[in-house]
Amino acid sequence: MLNINSISTVEQIQSLKDLPAQYCFDIGLYDSSNFGWYDDNKMYEGFPIDEHDIVIDVGCGDAGNLMFCARQGAHLIAADIDAEKVNNQVKRLEQTNARKVEGVVGNSDPLGVEDNTATRIICTEVLEHVPSTSQFLNELVRIGKPGAKYLLTVPGANQERLQKRCGAPDEYFQEPNHIRIIEPDQFKEMVEEAGLVVEHQKGFGFFWSIWFTFFWHCKSVGLASDDPLAISWAKTWHMFLLQPNHKPLYDQLNSLCPKSEIIIARKPE
Repeated sequence: MLNINSISTVEQIQSLKDLPAQYCFDIGLYDSSNFGWYDDNKMYEGFPIDEHDIVIDVGCGDAGNLMFCARQGAHLIAADIDAEKVNNQVKRLEQTNARKVEGVVGNSDPLGVEDNTATRIICTEVLEHVPSTSQFLNELVRIGKPGAKYLLTVPGANQERLQKRCGAPDEYFQEPNHIRIIEPDQFKEMVEEAGLVVEHQKGFGFFWSIWFTFFWHCKSVGLASDDPLAISWAKTWHMFLLQPNHKPLYDQLNSLCPKSEIIIARKPE
């Protein structure tokens, strides 16, 4: 894997030759860190994790979120509709520093978790898939302890529209994939109507919004996803992040076309 921290100047980036496809994902991680993800014991701003927490990731997928929480020694619950994914991720997580690891298989009607179980609830890029957002969010609220913190994300509405116009296949916006586009105000309203208090809302991931636009374009014209076009975009974004005055424009771009809309919320005591 490329050591991003060893590349500190624009000249060094410009001199790189034959960069691997992994470079794009390394830049994505570098961008995430620049934005405030995975900072010390905080998965994200306002969402700290420690060994006393019981963390459930609903729609855990490859359990990347839980791997971070495992390093903090938390009790982890991996929940997903896909039994194979849950079983695989439980095996991985059991090899970590996690205090305890559990797996839950099933959909959200209902979630197979007791009331008032978790202190931290993670649910990223799931609401756009489910038949009923209100029913799903009510389940998330039910399983959280009073005072529990929630990290919730949905795909950014502007980037979803961008993908529609720039080559994403029709099935990308059909079941079991994305069946709705959720506007930022609508997202906040959904969360509040479920009974949570929204503490923070922000868009992130302009880099990935553009990267996926090139990804779909490359696929539509028969090129691989590691085509030099995608790698060139990653190089450009990396050079931008190295600019000393990048932050104001960086924030504007993330707000304009975020890959994800992020909400940190709290269940009232």
